[in-house]
Amino acid sequence: MTPAGRRIVAAAEELFYHRGITAVGVDLIAERSGVTKRTLYNQFGSKDRLVATYLTGRDQRWRSLVRAAVDASSTPAEAVTAPFEALRTWSETNTRGCAFINALAEIPDPSHPAHRIAANQKLWLLNLFKELATTAGCSHPAALATQLLVLHEGAVATQPLPLDSLPGSTDLARALVQAGTSPRH
Repeated sequence: MTPAGRRIVAAAEELFYHRGITAVGVDLIAERSGVTKRTLYNQFGSKDRLVATYLTGRDQRWRSLVRAAVDASSTPAEAVTAPFEALRTWSETNTRGCAFINALAEIPDPSHPAHRIAANQKLWLLNLFKELATTAGCSHPAALATQLLVLHEGAVATQPLPLDSLPGSTDLARALVQAGTSPRH
Protein backbone atom coordinates (compact mmCIF):
# COMPACT_ATOMS: atom_id res chain seq x y z
CA MET A 1 0.00 0.00 0.00
CA THR A 2 1.27 3.47 -0.84
CA PRO A 3 1.89 6.09 1.86
CA ALA A 4 -1.26 7.88 0.69
CA GLY A 5 -3.20 4.62 0.91
CA ARG A 6 -1.99 4.06 4.47
CA ARG A 7 -3.03 7.60 5.44
CA ILE A 8 -6.46 7.02 3.90
CA VAL A 9 -6.95 3.77 5.80
CA ALA A 10 -5.76 5.35 9.06
CA ALA A 11 -8.18 8.26 8.66
CA ALA A 12 -11.01 5.94 7.62
CA GLU A 13 -10.40 3.66 10.60
CA GLU A 14 -10.53 6.51 13.07
CA LEU A 15 -13.65 8.01 11.47
CA PHE A 16 -15.54 4.76 10.84
CA TYR A 17 -14.89 3.43 14.34
CA HIS A 18 -15.80 6.64 16.16
CA ARG A 19 -18.58 8.02 13.94
CA GLY A 20 -19.94 5.01 12.08
CA ILE A 21 -19.42 3.71 8.58
CA THR A 22 -22.57 5.13 7.02
CA ALA A 23 -22.14 8.51 8.74
CA VAL A 24 -18.72 9.14 7.20
CA GLY A 25 -18.33 10.21 3.59
CA VAL A 26 -15.33 9.99 1.33
CA ASP A 27 -14.97 13.79 1.33
CA LEU A 28 -14.18 13.77 5.05
CA ILE A 29 -11.84 10.78 4.74
CA ALA A 30 -9.95 12.46 1.91
CA GLU A 31 -9.71 15.71 3.87
CA ARG A 32 -8.49 13.97 7.05
CA SER A 33 -5.91 11.93 5.16
CA GLY A 34 -4.61 14.90 3.19
CA VAL A 35 -5.46 13.48 -0.24
CA THR A 36 -7.94 14.28 -2.95
CA LYS A 37 -11.07 12.23 -3.51
CA ARG A 38 -9.53 11.18 -6.79
CA THR A 39 -6.53 9.71 -4.97
CA LEU A 40 -8.86 7.91 -2.57
CA TYR A 41 -10.79 6.37 -5.46
CA ASN A 42 -7.57 5.56 -7.34
CA GLN A 43 -6.31 3.71 -4.26
CA PHE A 44 -9.51 1.87 -3.28
CA GLY A 45 -12.01 2.18 -6.13
CA SER A 46 -14.99 2.72 -3.83
CA LYS A 47 -16.00 3.45 -0.27
CA ASP A 48 -17.14 -0.19 0.02
CA ARG A 49 -13.62 -1.43 -0.73
CA LEU A 50 -12.17 1.07 1.73
CA VAL A 51 -14.56 -0.18 4.43
CA ALA A 52 -13.51 -3.76 3.62
CA THR A 53 -9.84 -2.77 3.87
CA TYR A 54 -10.47 -1.08 7.23
CA LEU A 55 -12.24 -4.14 8.64
CA THR A 56 -9.65 -6.54 7.23
CA GLY A 57 -6.88 -4.64 9.01
CA ARG A 58 -8.74 -4.69 12.33
CA ASP A 59 -9.50 -8.37 11.87
CA GLN A 60 -5.84 -9.20 11.26
CA ARG A 61 -4.74 -7.24 14.34
CA TRP A 62 -7.45 -8.86 16.50
CA ARG A 63 -6.65 -12.39 15.33
CA SER A 64 -2.96 -11.81 15.94
CA LEU A 65 -3.66 -10.62 19.49
CA VAL A 66 -5.92 -13.60 20.17
CA ARG A 67 -3.38 -16.07 18.76
CA ALA A 68 -0.68 -14.56 20.96
CA ALA A 69 -2.94 -14.92 24.02
CA VAL A 70 -3.70 -18.54 23.09
CA ASP A 71 0.01 -19.27 22.58
CA ALA A 72 0.86 -17.71 25.95
CA SER A 73 -1.63 -19.95 27.78
CA SER A 74 -0.08 -22.49 30.11
CA THR A 75 -2.78 -25.15 29.77
CA PRO A 76 -5.30 -26.16 27.10
CA ALA A 77 -8.15 -25.18 29.44
CA GLU A 78 -6.60 -21.73 29.94
CA ALA A 79 -6.27 -21.36 26.16
CA VAL A 80 -10.04 -21.71 25.77
CA THR A 81 -10.58 -18.43 27.60
CA ALA A 82 -7.56 -16.66 26.08
CA PRO A 83 -9.80 -14.56 23.77
CA PHE A 84 -11.21 -12.94 26.91
CA GLU A 85 -7.68 -12.01 27.99
CA ALA A 86 -7.01 -10.66 24.50
CA LEU A 87 -10.19 -8.59 24.78
CA ARG A 88 -8.89 -7.03 28.00
CA THR A 89 -5.78 -5.83 26.12
CA TRP A 90 -7.76 -4.80 23.02
CA SER A 91 -10.23 -2.79 25.13
CA GLU A 92 -7.48 -0.54 26.45
CA THR A 93 -7.50 1.32 23.12
CA ASN A 94 -10.83 0.28 21.56
CA THR A 95 -13.53 1.67 23.81
CA ARG A 96 -16.52 2.07 21.50
CA GLY A 97 -17.53 -1.54 21.31
CA CYS A 98 -16.90 -3.89 18.43
CA ALA A 99 -16.26 -2.52 14.95
CA PHE A 100 -17.51 -5.82 13.49
CA ILE A 101 -20.82 -5.79 15.39
CA ASN A 102 -21.21 -2.15 14.37
CA ALA A 103 -20.49 -3.02 10.73
CA LEU A 104 -23.03 -5.85 10.78
CA ALA A 105 -25.65 -3.44 12.12
CA GLU A 106 -24.80 -0.70 9.62
CA ILE A 107 -24.37 -2.95 6.59
CA PRO A 108 -27.07 -5.65 6.77
CA ASP A 109 -26.61 -6.84 3.18
CA PRO A 110 -24.83 -10.24 3.38
CA SER A 111 -23.41 -9.77 -0.12
CA HIS A 112 -21.56 -6.58 0.87
CA PRO A 113 -17.82 -7.31 1.24
CA ALA A 114 -17.62 -5.55 4.61
CA HIS A 115 -20.57 -7.56 5.93
CA ARG A 116 -18.86 -10.79 4.93
CA ILE A 117 -15.62 -9.74 6.66
CA ALA A 118 -17.47 -8.86 9.87
CA ALA A 119 -19.53 -12.06 9.83
CA ASN A 120 -16.45 -14.17 9.11
CA GLN A 121 -14.66 -12.58 12.06
CA LYS A 122 -17.44 -13.76 14.40
CA LEU A 123 -17.50 -17.23 12.82
CA TRP A 124 -13.72 -17.44 13.17
CA LEU A 125 -13.98 -16.72 16.90
CA LEU A 126 -16.78 -19.29 17.31
CA ASN A 127 -14.70 -21.91 15.50
CA LEU A 128 -11.63 -21.00 17.53
CA PHE A 129 -13.56 -21.49 20.78
CA LYS A 130 -14.77 -24.87 19.49
CA GLU A 131 -11.27 -25.94 18.44
CA LEU A 132 -9.76 -24.87 21.77
CA ALA A 133 -12.56 -26.53 23.76
CA THR A 134 -12.04 -29.75 21.80
CA THR A 135 -8.29 -29.66 22.44
CA ALA A 136 -8.92 -29.06 26.16
CA GLY A 137 -11.17 -32.13 26.28
CA CYS A 138 -14.32 -30.19 27.09
CA SER A 139 -17.55 -32.09 26.77
CA HIS A 140 -19.89 -30.65 24.14
CA PRO A 141 -17.32 -28.26 22.60
CA ALA A 142 -19.75 -26.84 20.02
CA ALA A 143 -22.31 -25.87 22.66
CA LEU A 144 -19.58 -24.48 24.90
CA ALA A 145 -18.16 -22.48 21.98
CA THR A 146 -21.55 -20.87 21.40
CA GLN A 147 -21.86 -19.98 25.09
CA LEU A 148 -18.37 -18.50 25.13
CA LEU A 149 -19.04 -16.47 21.99
CA VAL A 150 -22.22 -15.04 23.51
CA LEU A 151 -20.34 -14.12 26.71
CA HIS A 152 -17.48 -12.60 24.75
CA GLU A 153 -19.74 -10.59 22.46
CA GLY A 154 -21.83 -9.45 25.41
CA ALA A 155 -18.69 -8.12 27.09
CA VAL A 156 -17.75 -6.31 23.88
CA ALA A 157 -21.24 -4.90 23.30
CA THR A 158 -21.52 -3.53 26.83
CA GLN A 159 -18.04 -2.03 26.75
CA PRO A 160 -19.20 1.56 26.12
CA LEU A 161 -21.41 1.37 29.24
CA PRO A 162 -20.04 1.89 32.76
CA LEU A 163 -20.64 -1.78 33.63
CA ASP A 164 -17.16 -3.33 33.47
CA SER A 165 -18.70 -6.62 32.39
CA LEU A 166 -15.47 -8.18 31.11
CA PRO A 167 -14.18 -9.50 34.47
CA GLY A 168 -17.50 -11.19 35.23
CA SER A 169 -17.75 -12.58 31.70
CA THR A 170 -14.21 -13.92 31.96
CA ASP A 171 -14.92 -15.57 35.31
CA LEU A 172 -18.10 -17.15 33.94
CA ALA A 173 -16.22 -18.37 30.86
CA ARG A 174 -13.60 -20.01 33.08
CA ALA A 175 -16.33 -21.67 35.16
CA LEU A 176 -18.00 -23.02 32.01
CA VAL A 177 -14.68 -24.40 30.75
CA GLN A 178 -13.91 -25.93 34.13
CA ALA A 179 -17.35 -27.55 34.27
CA GLY A 180 -16.83 -28.86 30.74
CA THR A 181 -13.48 -30.43 31.59
CA SER A 182 -14.43 -31.90 34.97
CA PRO A 183 -14.69 -35.67 35.07
CA ARG A 184 -18.28 -36.92 35.13
CA HIS A 185 -19.35 -38.92 38.16
